[in-house]
Amino acid sequence: MPTYHVEMMEGRTIEQKKKLVAEITRVSVDVLGGEPGSVDVIITDIKRENWATGGKLWSEPRS
Repeated sequence: MPTYHVEMMEGRTIEQKKKLVAEITRVSVDVLGGEPGSVDVIITDIKRENWATGGKLWSEPRS
């Protein structure tokens, strides 16, 4: 079964993360078959100062 790597900016609650991994697992089992215990989800929280889009750090003010 699959292993998913989810990278996102920090700030989500534990409840949000629990819901996310439950839904990723549910959809994986629905589409691919197998058992929920075979689906791995790894969440990496990234600080806004370590993520940039369009040449600008997300820790900087946006207009």
